[in-house]
Amino acid sequence: MNKKIAVVTGASRGIGRAIADSLANQDYQVVRTDVIPSDTDFIKCDIANSQDRTNLLNETISRYGKVDLLVNNAGVAPAQRLDVLETSEESYCRVMGINLEGTFFMCQLFANQMINQPRDNVYRIINMSSVSSYTSSVNRGEYCISKAGVSMVTNLFADRLAEYGIGVFEIRPGIIMTDMTAAVTEKYTQLIEGGLTPTKRFGQPQDVANAVSAIAQGSFDFSTGQAFNVDGGFHIRRL
Repeated sequence: MNKKIAVVTGASRGIGRAIADSLANQDYQVVRTDVIPSDTDFIKCDIANSQDRTNLLNETISRYGKVDLLVNNAGVAPAQRLDVLETSEESYCRVMGINLEGTFFMCQLFANQMINQPRDNVYRIINMSSVSSYTSSVNRGEYCISKAGVSMVTNLFADRLAEYGIGVFEIRPGIIMTDMTAAVTEKYTQLIEGGLTPTKRFGQPQDVANAVSAIAQGSFDFSTGQAFNVDGGFHIRRL
């Protein structure tokens, strides 16, 4: 198999689908995984479930014999936005279990696979965090904490895997037009028009996919551990 193999979690819609489609156009063989059925080369996986993660890796290796790129995109927002003074333990555990625990153990599982693969290829891991990794939103604190944790997961694995030549990267999307932001579109539209971001438009899933594609083609292989802001300039501190 000459094609590179990419595994993309949360690939059935939104950002994940755009990423998977872009990588496929980049001559990757893409394994799409989600809890929602998707296109061909789909393997169902709840990344919060240990057995599902193991099955995903085993099935991928059975089909293709290797993994060149893992994109940890799967994530959830709280089912109900509540003030941190009211956040339930159930919501906290659900969000952390998928966004942080799932991402950590996906990195661990696939990193060990990559370490044992031939060294004549370059392997990469990309983790999807958010501008919420450093921005307080007191009505969805569990989401912010989970994404801040993903930033550290990226740093830890970038540090640990550098000796094997495996690059680990973080992408921080800003306000992107997806199902996750659909319920607050009017709010964010007003904020963007009011100057929240220097680039006065919603981000699109393809904006994030473009960043993944640049990393996947090797443009940043000397930048392991780097966080890429795809946020219309939100991260810029302005007076």
